[in-house]
Amino acid sequence: MEYRRYGMPGTPPVVKNLIIINVLMLMAVKLLPIGRLIYAWGALYPVESEMFHSWQAVSYMFLHADFSHLFFNMFALWMFGRTLEYELGSKRFLTYYMVCGVGAALIQMLVCWLEGSVASTVGASGAVFGILLAFGMMHPNNIIMLMFPPIPLKAKWFVIIYGLIELFAGVSGRMDNVAHFAHLGGMIWGWLLLRYWKKTGKIFY
Repeated sequence: MEYRRYGMPGTPPVVKNLIIINVLMLMAVKLLPIGRLIYAWGALYPVESEMFHSWQAVSYMFLHADFSHLFFNMFALWMFGRTLEYELGSKRFLTYYMVCGVGAALIQMLVCWLEGSVASTVGASGAVFGILLAFGMMHPNNIIMLMFPPIPLKAKWFVIIYGLIELFAGVSGRMDNVAHFAHLGGMIWGWLLLRYWKKTGKIFY
């Protein structure tokens, strides 16, 4: 997919620094002798695991399994996050990103507890899905050009369809190595925060 907003300046600071941090963390995990230790301590584990620590609800979103995992998350963050940061302001955008990421972790931990899963979770996907949700809510009629299949789609329908796919995949157990409920969690917390900001007059859309 691709999205262009003409007349917009370069990548704003929060989006840029989030991408830099995520890239550096992947390099640290893959290249440093303590890379495995960084990954083990930073990944999100179920609350009943002896490996669980409270900071993992934040640290997990800065770790990725491999380059492709990192690339697709950072590409989506760059593509949609730039517009949102300029509109929300850097401070509010960072708050939104972190709330979505931590909220996704809470939902994921709940699902793991209910299912008795011992799997760890890494990746910025929960926060990024919150970004997609925000873009769809604030720019519902903007056209997104999908890559596969190459068709134009309004942002609101893109978000709805993507959310339904994630829900189906999570409930059915398809692609069980993907944290589908963390993705949905990021969208849910993002929706709640946007509604709160709108109700209190902090943002308008």
